[in-house]
Amino acid sequence: MFIAHLWIPIVVSVVLVFIASSIVHMVIKWHQGDYRGFANEDAVRSAMGSATTAPGEYFVPYCSDMKAMATPEMQRKFIEGPVALVTVRAAGAPGMGKPLALWFVYILAVSVIAAYVAGKAIPATAAFGTLWAVAGTVAFVAYAGGSVQSGIWWGKPWGSVVKDVIDGLIYGLITGATFAWLWR
Repeated sequence: MFIAHLWIPIVVSVVLVFIASSIVHMVIKWHQGDYRGFANEDAVRSAMGSATTAPGEYFVPYCSDMKAMATPEMQRKFIEGPVALVTVRAAGAPGMGKPLALWFVYILAVSVIAAYVAGKAIPATAAFGTLWAVAGTVAFVAYAGGSVQSGIWWGKPWGSVVKDVIDGLIYGLITGATFAWLWR
């Protein structure tokens, strides 16, 4: 029932967040420095290619359990470094179609969840600020939370995490404002 009443703010917020994210990534480009190449990229590619590394996530040095983590050999590997989490994707030129489509679906899911929470928690007569706060907070947590976890557990650089959280704040503010504007 909530989607029938809130489909306009859902759709408008999806379009506005998609446009805002495109501006952040393609015009402002403030995430451009988040990734770096290896100084010895050809050697790294050669080593990974010779092992026929399948797509997936890899940790170096790899430790299969906590008991092995305590061995002097494993401790030495961690101390000597490097320590890395590497994501290997399938070979081939990266395309933007599939990731953009998946991003659009994710934005849609966030907006539907924000609509659901706001629809259940807020009366139809609620004030603009209340609507903005509830829908915007739900969206902010959805857009920013994953990056914080990556910083905590996987070593994502905190500078990148902060930029992701600011992105999430922008997207959450847009979502909240859209819901407050088009609620009735």
